[in-house]
Amino acid sequence: MDDPGLAKATLGGGSPVRAPASLLPRVLGTLGLGYWYADLDSPLGPVHLAWGPRGVAALRPAGDPARFEEWFRARTGRPARRAAGLPTSLATRLAAAMGGARERVPVDLAHLGEFARAVLIKTREIPRGEVRPYSWVAREIGRPRAVRAVGNALAHNPVPLLVPCHRVVLNDGRLGSYSCGGAVAKRALLDLEGAQPDALEELARRGVRFWGSPSTGIFCFPSCHRARRIASHRRVEFGSEREAAAAGFRPCRICRPGGPPAGG
Repeated sequence: MDDPGLAKATLGGGSPVRAPASLLPRVLGTLGLGYWYADLDSPLGPVHLAWGPRGVAALRPAGDPARFEEWFRARTGRPARRAAGLPTSLATRLAAAMGGARERVPVDLAHLGEFARAVLIKTREIPRGEVRPYSWVAREIGRPRAVRAVGNALAHNPVPLLVPCHRVVLNDGRLGSYSCGGAVAKRALLDLEGAQPDALEELARRGVRFWGSPSTGIFCFPSCHRARRIASHRRVEFGSEREAAAAGFRPCRICRPGGPPAGG
């Protein structure tokens, strides 16, 4: 077949007819065969997005298709064929997810190691508009000393945006860098999601890591939606979990800043 994005069929008279460009990827996907990629507009700008029968396997800023294919084969050991476009159902789900809807687009992490998969799966749990530090991810997956390894796994995240590694920040609260566009792209994504990156950086500069509510006795990460409901004149600021605990505050059971979760 001269074009992997096209399929041919014949009518009763034997004349070849070009089937829709999306037919071959859809058929092979149904059979559990093959990886395909197409271009997509995203909050990061144009990207190459590769998918297979288990979901989206890669997302990278658009550039030279040959280089993307080479990168994909090196990462997964599989070829990715260029398609004319995304399957309609996948395109619809991606548009909803990138537009802020609570749409869970399937991702294919099968080519990653067990640790990296655990890191990325946990990172997917961070809500839109919120951030968590690297140490939170490490602790949540039961590897509290593996903070540096968590950072390395996120730096090689094959599906940014769908696994929102831009929502993971440095342990002191500063935003840090971002492997898919740098600090500027990270700040722009967080701003788009309503995470208020300038306010987060200001808190980090002042050494504020947590906000507590005197009425509930619970402390949270400042970006937690529960913390944002605390009236500004009632917020208690803490620089560490130990400081919050010493003041009699318990960790939020939603954002889980550390220690056993608070009830209620």
